[in-house]
Amino acid sequence: MALPLDLNALPTTRAGITRLAVARLARAGVAAAPLLKAVGLSEEMLADHDQRVPARRQVALLDRAATALGDDWLGFNLSQEFDPRALGLLFYVMASSQTLGEALQRIARYSSITNEALVFRVADGGEVTVKLNYAGLPRHSDRHQAEFCIFGAIRLCRLLTGSNLVPQRVSFAHHRSGDTGAMSRFAGTQVEFGADIDAFVLRADTRERALVNADPYLNELMLTDCEAALSSRASNASPLRVSVENAIAPLLPHGKVRAEVIARQLGMSERTLCRKLADEGLNFSEILQQLRRDLAMRYLSDGGHHVSKIAWLLGFHEVSAFSHAFKQWTGLAPSQVRLAGVVAD
Repeated sequence: MALPLDLNALPTTRAGITRLAVARLARAGVAAAPLLKAVGLSEEMLADHDQRVPARRQVALLDRAATALGDDWLGFNLSQEFDPRALGLLFYVMASSQTLGEALQRIARYSSITNEALVFRVADGGEVTVKLNYAGLPRHSDRHQAEFCIFGAIRLCRLLTGSNLVPQRVSFAHHRSGDTGAMSRFAGTQVEFGADIDAFVLRADTRERALVNADPYLNELMLTDCEAALSSRASNASPLRVSVENAIAPLLPHGKVRAEVIARQLGMSERTLCRKLADEGLNFSEILQQLRRDLAMRYLSDGGHHVSKIAWLLGFHEVSAFSHAFKQWTGLAPSQVRLAGVVAD
């Protein structure tokens, strides 16, 4: 049996995206209070901008808000309308930097001030790759937050430089069905889903692009404040189960999910991984099957994936094998869940 979650040890967020979703609900005339209560949040908690909440609850709220609004592109849509100044310190330390490359290094260092679960990394090679990593939060549980962050960061790059920067590539680890044309039109390039990483890639020469509001004096002050804010945040190591899940998810369609492969990705032997999992009351097979079940429920609720594609995404060679496994997990056939509109919490 898995140990109970200690919410105080989970990565937290300042809940800015949650507030944006609640405002969207209000404009649509949809009561937010029941949705917030269902995920362990409240309007009073959101009214206190100094209070942080578990990042998992933000992800859960975004899913429920998207369903209530009938907006499967909620994260992307919110990324197009939010005021970047709401990011507070993070925005001003980026905006006052001298170049885009410098601003991107700032987001990589200080993004945890806003959301500890999302870790930006910037790789400078022939191109500039801005990658979004997850810490202590299951990647497979999220779509809207990831899309908000990647598209919001692209929009921010354009605002800071005063130019319509077009990424070379934009990719997401999760899968999507349906028409994603609006996302591609915004990006200026085809958006890839089911990729190995969540990232966007800019041309090498963009790192030297000057920012329209560069201010070295303000930047020095902001750096001091950001360092102070960063040092005040307790470090949250990624729980082992989440690390294992996040390593498994992108490998599922390729049929390469074995304990030895995941252990190698996590920098340990298979024996050590199994021992560490056992210490937490877990085992590799249970984690794999639970992850497959959770993803199956998500893909079925999406409505756009054929059952044969879902079987492939989960690493099953035959639809019959997937159907058999799904009935063992839930007592229902995949078609029954889809017709009933059942969605896992």
